[in-house]
Amino acid sequence: MGQMNNRTIDFLKQHNMAPEQIDMDKCCNIFLEDMERGLAGRDSTSGTSTLDMIPTYIEIDKDVPTDKQVVVMDAGGTNFRVAVVHFNKDKQPIIEDYKLYDMPGIDEEVSKDRFFEIMAGYVRDILDKSSNIGFCFSYPTESLPNKDGKLIRFSKEIKAREVKGQMIGENLNAALASMGYKDKKHIVILNDTVTTLLAGRAASFGRAFDSFIGFILGTGTNCAYIESNKNITKKPELDPAKSQIINTESGGFGKAPLGTIDKQFDKSTKNPGEHTFEKMISGAYLGPLSLMIIQRAAQEGIFSSGTNDKLNTIEELTTKDISDFLQNPLEGNNPLSSVMSDAVRRQDSLADSDLATLLELVQAIVERAAKLTAINLSSAAIKSGKGLEQNRPICIVAEGTTFYKLHNLKSTVERYLNQYLKEQKGIYYEIISVENATLIGAAIAGLTN
Repeated sequence: MGQMNNRTIDFLKQHNMAPEQIDMDKCCNIFLEDMERGLAGRDSTSGTSTLDMIPTYIEIDKDVPTDKQVVVMDAGGTNFRVAVVHFNKDKQPIIEDYKLYDMPGIDEEVSKDRFFEIMAGYVRDILDKSSNIGFCFSYPTESLPNKDGKLIRFSKEIKAREVKGQMIGENLNAALASMGYKDKKHIVILNDTVTTLLAGRAASFGRAFDSFIGFILGTGTNCAYIESNKNITKKPELDPAKSQIINTESGGFGKAPLGTIDKQFDKSTKNPGEHTFEKMISGAYLGPLSLMIIQRAAQEGIFSSGTNDKLNTIEELTTKDISDFLQNPLEGNNPLSSVMSDAVRRQDSLADSDLATLLELVQAIVERAAKLTAINLSSAAIKSGKGLEQNRPICIVAEGTTFYKLHNLKSTVERYLNQYLKEQKGIYYEIISVENATLIGAAIAGLTN
């Protein structure tokens, strides 16, 4: 960020919203302590954790077999995808028989039996291709040692109340049996963050990565990394010589330094007090949070009176809007550009100063989100204990429109990672993106677990 004017700096600092007010090392240490408490149990003797730190029972040490097919399923949001995947002799993923369907329960309420019957029907034509199914099921789900998963809850758009608390793989097998399939399938249930991590393996055959992190920053956010079983003390039955992927549920981190406007914004959401970290950085919240910050600044008079009034009439602002504004401040098709271009057309003598101030505010919001993102990634990297040699970095598989599309976010995250993770901590990393990450990661899970 360039040098901000005193009004912008004073406003942000007064509300504890300035990026420089976040101590990265201190916040990482708090994040790491919360991770450790979560691995011991959310209400362990060492204190309460805001991170679920869910053991997935998914291991990554086994070789991915070549020329062996696996059925993959991907349920998330409103879409349901199925395909058959195998890895050729060059370890490249080959995706075949791909089909896209509607998620069961998206249009109307369905019973438990009907929900699984619809899913079974989606894979009916490809079931003979493999006895294994890798199923990316991207809803809050409790992972179990047998690789099945128990649904905790659906997001609001899915109407299937009877499925809550049900075993996903077990019920899918029952639905297949009712359709006449006698052979029980081995079904591995995992979420999109875990499949994203696993997809890094497909992009790294022949590469020397020391470990992997899966990271998603889109509508929401989450992070997964690989942990030694001996550190997962809430599961003493685990083999201490092995390791597995941990789903941190990092969007739920509740100990980030909240500013006064963060707290006000949190109270305005449907779930106050929950997922406060996600509300500071993710695509579903960053636009509305920015609007609240901008309108508070207008109410406190840091723009000219005409611009203050116009900004306070904006009713909605999305994360895409703030990205478009940063790229085209006077020409973008978004509410902020409309306000500022109108001031310029009126030949308002203070328009240039107001535009500079507004850009500073929005840039500071993105900068802060990038710093918090870097804290999340740095904490996972440090906790993994890997990446200490430059020729064996940690592979961070990052996905999500907010991470890649929000103007300057990715480059700013990398600046903070270089300064803190690489230069201060001596931990090396590389960020990659994998096309069809969820399908490929589900395939690797189904073939190796």
